[in-house]
Amino acid sequence: MTDRFRPARTGLLAAALAAAACVSTLSAQPRRARLESPTVSADRRIHFQVAAPDAQTLRLQAPWAGENVEFERAESGIWSLTVGPVPPAIYSYTLLLDGVRVLDPHNTAVKRWSGGNASLVEVPAPEPAAYDLRDVPHGSLHTHYYASAAGGANRRLVVYTPPGYYEEADRRYPVLYLLHGSGDDETAWAEVGKANLILDNLIASGAAEPMLVVMPNGHPVPWASRRRGIGSDNTQRFRDDLIEGAMPLVQSLYRAKLGPSQTAVAGLSMGGGQSLYCAATGLDHFSWVGAFSAAAPSPDSDGAQGLLADPERANARLDLLWIAIGRDDFLLDRNQAFQAALVKAGVDHIYRVTAGGHSWPVWRGYLAEFAPLLFRAASKP
Repeated sequence: MTDRFRPARTGLLAAALAAAACVSTLSAQPRRARLESPTVSADRRIHFQVAAPDAQTLRLQAPWAGENVEFERAESGIWSLTVGPVPPAIYSYTLLLDGVRVLDPHNTAVKRWSGGNASLVEVPAPEPAAYDLRDVPHGSLHTHYYASAAGGANRRLVVYTPPGYYEEADRRYPVLYLLHGSGDDETAWAEVGKANLILDNLIASGAAEPMLVVMPNGHPVPWASRRRGIGSDNTQRFRDDLIEGAMPLVQSLYRAKLGPSQTAVAGLSMGGGQSLYCAATGLDHFSWVGAFSAAAPSPDSDGAQGLLADPERANARLDLLWIAIGRDDFLLDRNQAFQAALVKAGVDHIYRVTAGGHSWPVWRGYLAEFAPLLFRAASKP
């Protein structure tokens, strides 16, 4: 080896020795145990811990627990907080770390939302809930991308196939198109709503017919554009994308039964309003309709008039129009006005006012009530 290579070799050797010494020093130091947080105790209290030794302030942002509840800091730099007891439900929260809104760094359960992501914690019910993971046969979730003319971009949807779908190769299934709320995306009903587990449990007990559940994205007009006042035609473009893009894709890839009597559409909040619009403007496509805490249309809107202007046609085409809203929901008045218009026009429907507000525990319950009614003749009011 020539002399001109020796300095480089010496430098590399020194760096290697320094790195080894650093590793040795770190190995000699005691490792801090990974925090498990949040945890839920048997008395339904939620315990939070956050390792933030350099932070000056830490607060919990969660209206259900009280606004900006302060953590306590230990000398170790671990911040702790206990809240509750709280009713069994799924809760979202964020942290305010030195005035900056952040997710819980120790919690992998996250709700994605256009208005700002949030961490999730679930307080289980004492009795088995409709959305619990049980020892029953389970269906599968599939993700598909497709080009959308109505949406003007590549879009994505999630499909649930029921247990036994791949074993019974000749069987065809009815389809429920299940729509999310404003700011959510196509993953929300499975990841937060646990729709797949609800269907697994209902099908296993014989309470619901085995069905495909398709969860499309409800924002063909990007959320950010709508917030700037652009793209107020999101509902119309979603309806077109659903009928012209998502439905043909599903029918080409899955053994879906065809025709309105084998097709349902339901959704929560924005998705509930979209479901009502799809029903009013697409009676040739959907015979089963559910609106959960819906952003219900004004009775004099074009969409609503598709049902109200010709009640005889609506009653002949619809097997079920099912509307539910919590008495503490900020959309209650809109639902009451829409339901009154249905009554006045003579459109057959089921209308339920329940406990609760605009939240996932309510919508999980509605899906568990609605799904068993689908694709059964006795469901018609």
